[in-house]
Amino acid sequence: MRTILTGFALLLAAAPAVAQGWIEPPRHMPNGTVTKLRTAVHVTITGRIAQVEVEEWFRNDGHGLGEGDYLYPLPGEAVFSNFSLFQGDRELRGETMDATEARSIYEEIVRRRRDPALIELVGHGIIRSRIFPINPGETRKITLRYTQLMNRAGDALQFRYAAGSRNIARLTARSPRLGHGPIGADSVPLTFVLEAEAGDRFRDPFSPTHRVRVEREDGHLRVRPEEELRGNFALFLPLARGAIGVTVATHKPSTEPGYFMLTLSPGEATDAVEPRDVTVVLDVSGSMSGEKLGQAKAALRQLLGSLDGRDRFRLIAFNNAITTHRAEWSSASDDEVAAARRWIDALAADGGTNIAGALQEAFRLPSPDGRVPFVLFLTDGIPSVGERDPERIALGAEAARGRARVFAFGVGYDVNTFLLDRLTAAGRGATEYIGPAEDVEQAVSALATKIRHPVLIDLALDDTPVRFSEIHPVRLPDLFAGEELIIFGRYDAIGDDRSGTLRLSGRRSGRVERFATDVTFPTHQLANDYIPRLWASRKLGHLARQIRIEGHSADLERQIRDTALRYGLLSEYTSYLVQEPEIVALRGMPHPVRHGAGGGQANQSRLRAQMMLAVGNVASPDPTAALARAVTGRGAVERAERDRARREVVRAADLVALDEHAAGPTDADARIVAGRWFTLQDSVWVDRAHSDSLPVVEIELYSKTYFELLRYLPELERWLTTMERVLVAGSRTSIKTVTTPATPVTGVALGRLVREFRGS
Repeated sequence: MRTILTGFALLLAAAPAVAQGWIEPPRHMPNGTVTKLRTAVHVTITGRIAQVEVEEWFRNDGHGLGEGDYLYPLPGEAVFSNFSLFQGDRELRGETMDATEARSIYEEIVRRRRDPALIELVGHGIIRSRIFPINPGETRKITLRYTQLMNRAGDALQFRYAAGSRNIARLTARSPRLGHGPIGADSVPLTFVLEAEAGDRFRDPFSPTHRVRVEREDGHLRVRPEEELRGNFALFLPLARGAIGVTVATHKPSTEPGYFMLTLSPGEATDAVEPRDVTVVLDVSGSMSGEKLGQAKAALRQLLGSLDGRDRFRLIAFNNAITTHRAEWSSASDDEVAAARRWIDALAADGGTNIAGALQEAFRLPSPDGRVPFVLFLTDGIPSVGERDPERIALGAEAARGRARVFAFGVGYDVNTFLLDRLTAAGRGATEYIGPAEDVEQAVSALATKIRHPVLIDLALDDTPVRFSEIHPVRLPDLFAGEELIIFGRYDAIGDDRSGTLRLSGRRSGRVERFATDVTFPTHQLANDYIPRLWASRKLGHLARQIRIEGHSADLERQIRDTALRYGLLSEYTSYLVQEPEIVALRGMPHPVRHGAGGGQANQSRLRAQMMLAVGNVASPDPTAALARAVTGRGAVERAERDRARREVVRAADLVALDEHAAGPTDADARIVAGRWFTLQDSVWVDRAHSDSLPVVEIELYSKTYFELLRYLPELERWLTTMERVLVAGSRTSIKTVTTPATPVTGVALGRLVREFRGS
């Protein structure tokens, strides 16, 4: 009877719907035989009300009667009313409990089962009802209906769903231990749909936790999950009013500065969008011959097709020499575009790579106010003609760039990541690195589509009710039609909640326009716990690019290491990647010798040698410094592209994909969990960031200290719900869970442990 209601579909659904229910058997029946067959969730939005219906089908596969309590988790801060619960046609009596009341129930179940699967639901409320016995072989449907008032988040309505992760699927297993017994809930079908009849009230909904599919038909809005749903789900429905919608979500669990997510939703393009001056600079050196040049030509043709009649363009090709389609700007008329396509068709690849000359020509003609200048620069090589020093080339480009937005494409592994990243960092743009097997046409065409309709440029935050800090992106990019701009940062709020007006401005058609919305920044907010890791990912990507542009420094490396360890994110500068360098730079090389928690001198020496070989600097005694100096080659390109993905991450689910890609394949005794690499040693999963120099504090599993620690260090949840016996490294101390009695940690000692673990 250890069955859960998977509810992953509702997770991605919409507002406060929760499909994560299960039947908890009586204490005298620890191993029941009731299994869940399927779940269906339907959410209807009317005004600010979400009406939720959850249907679950359970079957008794045993020989005795099935019974227990049906438990359904609710978002901790949701406001519910009018809930009803049915078993078949029979209405059941149930009760609701807030997060404080429910916490003791979750902890009691975790303690009794000696299984941490429910830890991630601590902080959520509960609906509980006694289920009438289910006869052997019988299938029963449980229907739960409730309404929820959706919170306002600036110019949007927010829908939250408490689903938990796939780890809760352990509740369906015959044995509660991770890695033993079937995990049946993973295969339980779950369908979810959220609908709004008055769909025209909203711009396209977006989720910072999962990918969603949005459908519109005759004013009707429908949202469905686009992927397997796990973890808590958040959905924002921007109200379709005004030129730009401003959405604000916050998370502030403690006395440290809070976190915010600010989203700007510009809607679709209008006639008021800014006209553009678009310059394309194409490498036609010998290394671009063949398929690469063919794809680049196709991309340029598509870009020309995306130009508006008010736009102007320039085309520049470079190898040893610099060739232009026209000496001056061309209007995007039919005749000029046709002539440009014929010029593109005639391009051939040969010669060297004069990057300095190409950039000088690209920035030669200024753009007047009222037009947005874009420069798209594509190369597959390093400077070999003219000025070859990347520093001097970058300085010259920065001096001549003016207002131009610079976007670069590095094709293959023989590009200089320092030069390309520096060009775009100062120009409100981005660099995309395209692998040898990837499609140049697809990458350039995607950017051409994105920048087609600029709505606001030179964005600035003018006024906020609280002090903002550590905003990412550090320099706000332009806002384009049909695409949300998501900004993460920290805020200070002391004492009472701070409410007021958030104001921002930008330029459109040569004039300044201002926008405002009423917002609240709370002093305590447990919801939206996906925000800290997304903010930290943006910060890591920014710091890594700083090292690539400015050079290695101990302070930048420390910031990267501390951020990665605190928020459970992968980084080259945590010991995980120093000890496993082939993951980022030695793909295909022999696997390093495995080591214990602290490592050995021989292994460390070998690993340092491998790292130095990977970055082409065998003379450096410091592998992390050598890593920072590597700006060309496969390892450098893959790091630069991964850093770009971190700087631009918008969903919690994307962080998992980033970590899995960076980590590469693992074996049965190694795994990546929430950005940390763990190896199995004597039945304990040991964090490779741990070293012998770090003291270890032992915490007895499911003890009072165990649950108290989770209150003050909620970041531990990601590892404790996945691995029962685990050693997790902190900044100045490590924490290890043990099955034997351990000295309780309370009061001042607990506070000291929290500070030592976080390094604060």
